[in-house]
Amino acid sequence: MQQVIGIDLGGTAIKLGRFTTDGKCLQSITVDTPQPATPEAVLLKMIEAIAQIDPDNQSIAIGVGTPGPADAAGRVAKVAINLVGWQNVPLADWLEAKTGKPTILANDANCAGLGEAWLGAGRNFQHLILLTLGTGVGGAIILDGKLFVGHQGAAAELGLITLNPDGPMCNSGNQGSLEQHTSIAAIRRRTGKEPTELGKLAQNGDLEALTFWQEYGKDLGIGLTNLIYVLTPQAVIIGGGVSASFQYFLPAMQAEIEKRVLPTSRLGLQILPAELGNSAGMVGAAKLAWGIGDR
Repeated sequence: MQQVIGIDLGGTAIKLGRFTTDGKCLQSITVDTPQPATPEAVLLKMIEAIAQIDPDNQSIAIGVGTPGPADAAGRVAKVAINLVGWQNVPLADWLEAKTGKPTILANDANCAGLGEAWLGAGRNFQHLILLTLGTGVGGAIILDGKLFVGHQGAAAELGLITLNPDGPMCNSGNQGSLEQHTSIAAIRRRTGKEPTELGKLAQNGDLEALTFWQEYGKDLGIGLTNLIYVLTPQAVIIGGGVSASFQYFLPAMQAEIEKRVLPTSRLGLQILPAELGNSAGMVGAAKLAWGIGDR
């Protein structure tokens, strides 16, 4: 039975899973990301963890999700957010040299999108958008069942589109980006509260919290309007930590999309919460590995 390894590399933890072709996870482990997380230290930790999860050397390929953009060929981690000294790291080459297994990289949000498309909320769709609402706002685009990465591999920075040209400055250099209105930091700035706290207040019928989530849903709907017009997906999947309050912001988001988007561009559109939670990146990395393992 053929198997691959999916790896989700994060700033605090590295998640690894061994998967069959139909997506069954045979074994998974989580190890701490070494601190400082230099490329060399992370590579050593990964090699140790791979030996642990695949002691009989049964896997045929490796997929890795990294916290930052990879090149279009899936070979080089261009930058990795929250990791020390990651500039143009040829991680795929390094892992291939150490393991003898073909290896491919992708941005972690792209991996999460692939994961949801393969085994999660997107499994019944060929065209979908994943939007992750967390510390930042990221995303992935799946067209014709395939990950869309664009010319240089950096496509689908969905959180960096402009929502309000006069809004708060964004690290990207943009101003008033979707991320600056809908990330965890933006929610804190807007309310002085944590998203989890606002979710609990809304659950208890707190009018102020419910009003905030309506405004939040409206902003999200406006941002998604732009993406829907360009991509006409069958589904929009909402993930990340803030999606725990999906039920409170969905009605306003949906109303905004229905008001702004022509029916021809949103025919049958479904807006769904993500299903795979924290394992989406690891699952998507495994799907990525099947793409090269099958060659």
